[in-house]
Amino acid sequence: MSGPTRILIIDDDESIRNTLSMILEHEGYKVDTAENGKLAIAKSSENFYNLALIDIRLPDMNGTDLLPSLKETTPKMVKVILTGYPALNNAVAAVNRGADAYLTKPVKTDELLSVIKEHLNRQRKEVECDEEKITQFFERRVKELETAPAT
Repeated sequence: MSGPTRILIIDDDESIRNTLSMILEHEGYKVDTAENGKLAIAKSSENFYNLALIDIRLPDMNGTDLLPSLKETTPKMVKVILTGYPALNNAVAAVNRGADAYLTKPVKTDELLSVIKEHLNRQRKEVECDEEKITQFFERRVKELETAPAT
Protein backbone atom coordinates (compact mmCIF):
# COMPACT_ATOMS: atom_id res chain seq x y z
CA MET A 1 0.00 0.00 0.00
CA SER A 2 1.51 3.26 -1.06
CA GLY A 3 0.66 6.72 0.19
CA PRO A 4 -0.71 7.73 3.55
CA THR A 5 -3.00 5.46 5.52
CA ARG A 6 -6.56 6.71 5.02
CA ILE A 7 -9.21 6.50 7.75
CA LEU A 8 -12.93 7.26 7.43
CA ILE A 9 -14.71 8.32 10.63
CA ILE A 10 -18.47 7.73 10.50
CA ASP A 11 -20.29 9.37 13.41
CA ASP A 12 -23.25 11.77 13.62
CA ASP A 13 -21.66 13.67 16.54
CA GLU A 14 -19.53 16.49 15.11
CA SER A 15 -17.44 16.86 18.28
CA ILE A 16 -16.52 13.15 18.18
CA ARG A 17 -15.63 13.39 14.46
CA ASN A 18 -13.47 16.46 15.13
CA THR A 19 -11.74 14.97 18.19
CA LEU A 20 -10.99 11.65 16.47
CA SER A 21 -9.80 13.49 13.34
CA MET A 22 -7.41 15.60 15.40
CA ILE A 23 -5.98 12.59 17.22
CA LEU A 24 -5.55 10.51 14.06
CA GLU A 25 -4.13 13.35 11.93
CA HIS A 26 -1.61 13.99 14.71
CA GLU A 27 -0.58 10.33 14.31
CA GLY A 28 0.00 10.90 10.57
CA TYR A 29 -3.19 9.38 9.17
CA LYS A 30 -5.18 11.02 6.38
CA VAL A 31 -8.70 11.40 7.77
CA ASP A 32 -12.09 11.90 6.15
CA THR A 33 -15.46 12.01 7.91
CA ALA A 34 -19.10 11.19 7.26
CA GLU A 35 -22.04 12.05 9.50
CA ASN A 36 -24.29 9.24 8.26
CA GLY A 37 -24.26 5.86 6.54
CA LYS A 38 -25.39 7.10 3.13
CA LEU A 39 -22.51 9.60 2.95
CA ALA A 40 -20.06 6.94 4.17
CA ILE A 41 -21.13 4.58 1.36
CA ALA A 42 -20.77 7.38 -1.21
CA LYS A 43 -17.31 8.37 0.06
CA SER A 44 -16.07 4.76 0.22
CA SER A 45 -17.29 4.22 -3.35
CA GLU A 46 -15.20 7.18 -4.55
CA ASN A 47 -12.13 6.89 -2.29
CA PHE A 48 -9.98 4.13 -0.84
CA TYR A 49 -9.85 3.90 2.95
CA ASN A 50 -7.66 1.48 4.89
CA LEU A 51 -9.89 1.66 7.94
CA ALA A 52 -13.31 2.93 9.02
CA LEU A 53 -14.38 3.90 12.55
CA ILE A 54 -18.15 3.43 12.63
CA ASP A 55 -20.59 4.64 15.27
CA ILE A 56 -23.17 1.93 15.91
CA ARG A 57 -26.04 4.46 16.00
CA LEU A 58 -26.23 6.66 12.92
CA PRO A 59 -29.18 8.89 11.99
CA ASP A 60 -30.06 6.93 8.84
CA MET A 61 -29.06 3.36 9.77
CA ASN A 62 -27.45 1.13 12.35
CA GLY A 63 -23.65 0.96 12.07
CA THR A 64 -23.80 -2.83 11.82
CA ASP A 65 -26.13 -2.47 8.79
CA LEU A 66 -23.46 -0.33 7.14
CA LEU A 67 -20.78 -3.05 7.41
CA PRO A 68 -21.84 -5.15 4.36
CA SER A 69 -22.02 -2.03 2.15
CA LEU A 70 -18.52 -0.99 3.15
CA LYS A 71 -17.26 -4.51 2.49
CA GLU A 72 -18.76 -4.22 -0.99
CA THR A 73 -17.01 -0.89 -1.77
CA THR A 74 -13.68 -1.80 -0.15
CA PRO A 75 -13.41 -5.51 0.69
CA LYS A 76 -10.16 -5.31 2.68
CA MET A 77 -11.06 -2.18 4.66
CA VAL A 78 -10.69 -2.67 8.42
CA LYS A 79 -13.99 -1.85 10.12
CA VAL A 80 -14.08 -0.83 13.79
CA ILE A 81 -17.44 -0.31 15.51
CA LEU A 82 -17.61 2.37 18.22
CA THR A 83 -20.55 2.38 20.58
CA GLY A 84 -21.79 4.22 23.59
CA TYR A 85 -24.35 1.44 24.04
CA PRO A 86 -22.34 -1.70 24.79
CA ALA A 87 -24.40 -4.85 24.66
CA LEU A 88 -23.46 -8.42 23.91
CA ASN A 89 -26.02 -8.69 21.10
CA ASN A 90 -24.55 -5.55 19.44
CA ALA A 91 -21.03 -6.99 19.65
CA VAL A 92 -22.14 -10.33 18.21
CA ALA A 93 -24.09 -8.62 15.41
CA ALA A 94 -21.11 -6.40 14.58
CA VAL A 95 -18.69 -9.31 14.34
CA ASN A 96 -21.15 -11.45 12.37
CA ARG A 97 -21.65 -8.63 9.86
CA GLY A 98 -17.92 -8.11 9.31
CA ALA A 99 -16.56 -5.80 12.02
CA ASP A 100 -12.89 -6.34 12.79
CA ALA A 101 -13.10 -4.74 16.24
CA TYR A 102 -15.65 -3.37 18.68
CA LEU A 103 -14.82 -0.55 21.10
CA THR A 104 -16.98 1.21 23.67
CA LYS A 105 -17.21 5.00 24.05
CA PRO A 106 -15.70 6.94 25.55
CA VAL A 107 -12.77 5.14 23.97
CA LYS A 108 -9.34 5.70 25.48
CA THR A 109 -6.93 7.24 22.96
CA ASP A 110 -4.17 4.69 23.60
CA GLU A 111 -6.62 1.79 23.23
CA LEU A 112 -8.01 3.23 19.99
CA LEU A 113 -4.55 3.80 18.50
CA SER A 114 -3.42 0.34 19.57
CA VAL A 115 -6.41 -1.35 17.88
CA ILE A 116 -5.93 0.75 14.73
CA LYS A 117 -2.20 -0.03 14.51
CA GLU A 118 -2.74 -3.74 15.17
CA HIS A 119 -5.37 -4.08 12.43
CA LEU A 120 -3.49 -1.91 9.92
CA ASN A 121 -0.37 -4.04 10.52
CA ARG A 122 -2.37 -7.19 9.82
CA GLN A 123 -3.86 -5.58 6.70
CA ARG A 124 -0.40 -4.54 5.44
CA LYS A 125 0.97 -8.07 5.97
CA GLU A 126 -1.97 -9.57 4.04
CA VAL A 127 -1.35 -7.19 1.14
CA GLU A 128 2.39 -7.98 1.15
CA CYS A 129 1.58 -11.70 1.15
CA ASP A 130 -0.85 -11.24 -1.78
CA GLU A 131 1.75 -9.22 -3.71
CA GLU A 132 4.40 -11.88 -3.02
CA LYS A 133 2.10 -14.65 -4.29
CA ILE A 134 1.38 -12.69 -7.48
CA THR A 135 5.09 -12.05 -8.05
CA GLN A 136 5.90 -15.75 -7.51
CA PHE A 137 3.15 -16.76 -9.94
CA PHE A 138 4.48 -14.47 -12.68
CA GLU A 139 8.09 -15.55 -12.12
CA ARG A 140 7.06 -19.21 -12.34
CA ARG A 141 4.94 -18.58 -15.43
CA VAL A 142 7.79 -16.71 -17.20
CA LYS A 143 10.16 -19.64 -16.50
CA GLU A 144 7.57 -22.08 -17.86
CA LEU A 145 7.21 -20.03 -21.03
CA GLU A 146 11.00 -19.69 -21.42
CA THR A 147 11.56 -23.43 -21.11
CA ALA A 148 8.51 -24.53 -23.14
CA PRO A 149 9.36 -26.10 -26.47
CA ALA A 150 8.66 -23.84 -29.44
CA THR A 151 5.72 -24.93 -31.58
